[in-house]
Amino acid sequence: MTAANSVLCRWLFSLWRGFQDLWGRSALGGWCHRRRLTLAAAGQNSRLRALAVRDGSLWRGWSDSVFGRAVAWLFDLPVAVAKGLYRLGRRFWDGSVCFRWATALGRASWLLLGLFALVMLVAPHERWDNLYAFLGAAALMAVYAVGCANRQKAMETARVGPWFALYALFITLGLITSLSPSMSLRFYLFHLTGFFVVLVAVSAIDTRRQLNTVLVCAAVGVAVAALYGCYQGYVGVEVVASQQDLTLNEGMPGRIYAFFDNPNNFAEVLVMLTPLVGALTLNAKGWRGRLLGLGTLALCLAAMGMTYSRSSWLGLALAAVVFLCLMDWRFLPAMVVLGLCAVPFLPESILNRILTIGNMQDSSARYRIAIYEDTGRLLKDYGVTGVGLGSDVMGRVFRHYPTLYDGNYPIHTHNNYLQMWGEVGFFGLLAFLGLLLSQIKEGLRAFARTDKELRRILAAALGAFVGILAIGLVEYTWFYPRNMFLFWFLFGVIAAAVKLSRQEKA
Repeated sequence: MTAANSVLCRWLFSLWRGFQDLWGRSALGGWCHRRRLTLAAAGQNSRLRALAVRDGSLWRGWSDSVFGRAVAWLFDLPVAVAKGLYRLGRRFWDGSVCFRWATALGRASWLLLGLFALVMLVAPHERWDNLYAFLGAAALMAVYAVGCANRQKAMETARVGPWFALYALFITLGLITSLSPSMSLRFYLFHLTGFFVVLVAVSAIDTRRQLNTVLVCAAVGVAVAALYGCYQGYVGVEVVASQQDLTLNEGMPGRIYAFFDNPNNFAEVLVMLTPLVGALTLNAKGWRGRLLGLGTLALCLAAMGMTYSRSSWLGLALAAVVFLCLMDWRFLPAMVVLGLCAVPFLPESILNRILTIGNMQDSSARYRIAIYEDTGRLLKDYGVTGVGLGSDVMGRVFRHYPTLYDGNYPIHTHNNYLQMWGEVGFFGLLAFLGLLLSQIKEGLRAFARTDKELRRILAAALGAFVGILAIGLVEYTWFYPRNMFLFWFLFGVIAAAVKLSRQEKA
């Protein structure tokens, strides 16, 4: 087997060298080489690039619009209240040791945000309550507001843009117009948690050092989770028939889940954070930082394999492709060759799992198709207005339609975009898609105008963002709320990096 593997590797490398030689000899390859074309530099003077990087009409008129000013006033209300209370009792507050401690803590909100992400990553599922996340995010907002009380600082709502405000508006309307507002209220608090995380991230992070510290906290958290996941893989976990088709995955061990109740949930967390660990590793100044980063990467990749989550494997691969395309697309063929060379060395259980991708005999694929058919019926009736926030309301509405082939009813749509459409209606879906595309565009604009260190962070964050969005095509990644909170944490990291890029350019 070793000889066969070595022959295969030699053949693939020979193929790669031949491709390089042909590319170098070709007219197109020579032209690209003379101009040192990379994706980051391509089309710098083109109309397409101008269209991609310019501010849209919504952004240009956002700050001065009535809606923009109203949103800014609403989001900045906690800071305004803190400033008003400070002015009323300025002499008392200035003489209070507790107040000075509170304002100092408020100015370290960026650090508290990183610790908040760390706790979310290492808290065992059995002891976790989503109310903790809401209270923690609300506390972050309050502490940040207190930190702004006696200085010229506010909530930087202009940084998140009009699409964020439109999306927040439709989420609020989704609560108000819900078929069961009481059932939707819990999910509205989940959305508020994510909004608070984004606002604190983009407002509190003012330097690269602060951004790096926040990312290091998240890296520590994911390292602990990955280490525990690897321990689960070593000692073995129970095989759950509902999580793997035993007829097509015979001999596959139990899927690890670390602190996240479900293997897919854990894998999605790894997709969102592993690329950021890679960026920190590349940006590390000393050998100790690089060694720790490489160790964490190894743990994350090993844990990812043992989750046996096919959609997340593809999502992480897509994240890596986006990262390489942004930094230098010429490394992409080498990555493909290395990936092919690694195939013979994969454990048989992982290789068999890969071969089931797209197999319509797999129970999970058939189940998804059945759910999508039921979702189509629901959208036909409620596609314009939506049924209201949350899988609880949607699960109840599904009971008015025929059951699935196994006699059960869907509890969600198994697709982030169909779920959003069903909850907040067609126009809410448009606001959601506009927000996602706007964030990617802002990240690419910032990537084009900053240095290599921040570029790596942006490329990794954008890759992770695209990866988790791709997983959302076949999974409802927000069904487990901790994943939803970490999604908005990633969103906030991109927004903070964009802010730093704009500040440095200015």
